[in-house]
Amino acid sequence: MSSTDTLLDVEILLAQPRGFCAGVDRAIEIVERAIALFGAPIYVRHEIVHNAYVVEDLRKKGAVFIEDLADAPEGSTLIFSAHGVSKAVRSEAETRGLRVFDATCPLVTKVHMEVAKMRQDGFDIVMIGHKGHPEVEGTMGQSGEGMHLVEDIEDVEALALTDPDRIAYVTQTTLSVDDASEIISALKSKYPSVKEPKKQDICYATQNRQDAVKFLAPQCDVVIVVGSPNSSNSSRLREVAEKRGIPAYMVDSPTQIDPKWVEGKKRIGVTAGASAPEVLAQAVIARLRELGVRNVRPLEGIEEKVSFPLPRGLTLPAE
Repeated sequence: MSSTDTLLDVEILLAQPRGFCAGVDRAIEIVERAIALFGAPIYVRHEIVHNAYVVEDLRKKGAVFIEDLADAPEGSTLIFSAHGVSKAVRSEAETRGLRVFDATCPLVTKVHMEVAKMRQDGFDIVMIGHKGHPEVEGTMGQSGEGMHLVEDIEDVEALALTDPDRIAYVTQTTLSVDDASEIISALKSKYPSVKEPKKQDICYATQNRQDAVKFLAPQCDVVIVVGSPNSSNSSRLREVAEKRGIPAYMVDSPTQIDPKWVEGKKRIGVTAGASAPEVLAQAVIARLRELGVRNVRPLEGIEEKVSFPLPRGLTLPAE
């Protein structure tokens, strides 16, 4: 696509919904309120959400992101990230006398509660998720034993659980809906009595954004996903488009857009992961306009109205 081309018929198709979900909104607000109430520095265990822009913005405001609780001075204020933490991390924070605010997404907390209840009932629990992801580590850490992580169908085949009538499963909330479904089918085939969650663990926002890309991608020549490389839900959006045969790229910033991606394309899809702010999506659109695109057409989709309450102790004086 060159600047000399006539591109009035080239469109950006904008997915709906896209960008921040209620859990991310809540987590960011918890950090901002803690800074306003208690002053900087405020310590955050792990990135509050997986987005470089968000993390850097909060860092400028006074957040200090740590992986080891030893890096938070005794008596300081600590926030758990939206991904959740293990029981061991909670215990360590309490032992060190830290003032803790929990920004764990309530939908992740739901999974933690499922694990606690099923372990109490004597079930072995298969967790479907990505090894090393902080949400998976936090959920696996809700029980000292009886937890089994699977990432794919091969891992399911390798399971050797002794009591097929006392097996349950949970999933990471940001998985590909389609991939998780395949793994669940394999798990049910191997263990027909496996206990399911009362409601699927993959969160509404993940589902909605993937459904929006399924609607968007067939109408496009290329899809650009706004999100950071370590964002699971953003990565899944790129995969959803690619599995439909559409070239898809993920960018953390508009400067990462390669003009060759959109050269000769007529329909350019744009979406954003649940941890990516709308300001970045708009910056990507602005960059595409610089490359000559003139028209932006928002697609129809679900309008999300979900909100989650904040933890106690974060009421600002003016409220």
